[in-house]
Amino acid sequence: MESAMAMKSVLVPVYPDPGTSSVLKTACLFAERFKSTIEGISLEFPPTHMLTGDIYGGAWVPSAQGPSERQTREAREAFEAGMRAGGIVPVGANPTGPSWRWSEQAITDAGGMAGWSRVFDITVYGRTTPSVFAAHQYALESTLFESGRPVLLAPPAPGKSIGDTVLIAWNCSTESARTVAHAMPILEQAKRVVVLTVEGGTVPGPAGSDLATRLAANGVKAEARTVPDHARGSGATILAETTKLGADLVIKGAYTQSRLRQLIFGGATSHILAHAELPVFMAH
Repeated sequence: MESAMAMKSVLVPVYPDPGTSSVLKTACLFAERFKSTIEGISLEFPPTHMLTGDIYGGAWVPSAQGPSERQTREAREAFEAGMRAGGIVPVGANPTGPSWRWSEQAITDAGGMAGWSRVFDITVYGRTTPSVFAAHQYALESTLFESGRPVLLAPPAPGKSIGDTVLIAWNCSTESARTVAHAMPILEQAKRVVVLTVEGGTVPGPAGSDLATRLAANGVKAEARTVPDHARGSGATILAETTKLGADLVIKGAYTQSRLRQLIFGGATSHILAHAELPVFMAH
């Protein structure tokens, strides 16, 4: 089945990080499945960026300084090496298969990356640690909140497949509904789809069985599953279920609770951002 939006354009911000190779491998797996074009771009936060804030939140103050030539060169070299390792060829070399290109855009702030992400089907980032306010985490969250597009979160050690067995973490929310809509091209190609609801981890709305029924109307055969929380928290329960089911992708709405509340009290999104060992497809 071919979807109107078939995940053909994939953006990968490249920045100095130990997890870069796993991000690139995840992007290659995704592009191989959907015959996508991966566009790499250098993301650099100059040292003169400053974090300012008050009791309501904080933000990065942009610097007039552009990306360094060295950073851009190293980012491109890492990106091209990752593409070669993943068997992805430059644009034009294989018109019917996945390909890559490098962007010459100069982006040095999270808002700029979120804006550029708006013209791509998905943007790939590495896993973050919510308790540490790192620059690339801020770029990831800005993309979630401001781009209007989904994010693919790469695990530290990607597997051999992505999108064969898909778990939808359904909490009845607007964010979950929007994420499922973005993910339809993935769901249409999946071999197995499980709609998972964690007891006590929902907001008022349609049950997982209701979603499964409507997915069937779109040609997606899905099974609904409801599990108890076991006092671990929804995020931990969701990840435990992915292991039981052998899932290779989680689809989850991001931040049904506010980001600040999750930072203070914890939440499913924060837990998954920090602990997921498989790719996670997210949108807000």
